[in-house]
Amino acid sequence: MSDRRTEILRAATRVITRRGVRGLRVGELAAEAGVSTSLIYYHFTDRAGILRQTLEFISDRADRYTAERDPGTPADSPRAELEQVLLLELQDTAEVRENSTAWGELRASAVFDPDLREELARATHTWVHEIAELLGRAHPAGTAPAHAASAERLTALLEGLSVRWLSGSLPLDHARRLLRDAIAAELQRT
Repeated sequence: MSDRRTEILRAATRVITRRGVRGLRVGELAAEAGVSTSLIYYHFTDRAGILRQTLEFISDRADRYTAERDPGTPADSPRAELEQVLLLELQDTAEVRENSTAWGELRASAVFDPDLREELARATHTWVHEIAELLGRAHPAGTAPAHAASAERLTALLEGLSVRWLSGSLPLDHARRLLRDAIAAELQRT
């Protein structure tokens, strides 16, 4: 991806984080990215293209920061890997806050936008599948349908905990503790 295109997607994420999807205006996006509106249309065709590509950008960014291993986590522990991947979505960094907020804004807008809904459904399906695979490695005796159901519950819980944390109604350490407890319960269940 070109540097200009990446900077436009970073800027789109920032604008969506601040103003929501409805507040995303191409002129403001161009100013935020330091480019012309025509360059934005050249790269993304229309507003729907900007939203789709921003969703992909934040998904890729989340994949990158959740793949970064904590040096203290043993590589041979599938449960530790599962916990780490999920808990890295609840960390107090600008990138995670921005990503989580933009994801929530895109999810809320998808209620009224069928095209965005389809893109979010695909991204969510991919995320659930990845978590189900981690659950399968952490608890190999479980069944694939049980792992998939557990992954659905854990990712939905994570989204809810993230919204509560970001909105200030739940302290981060408590959100992380609740998620750890849920992971333990799911591993016993599968």
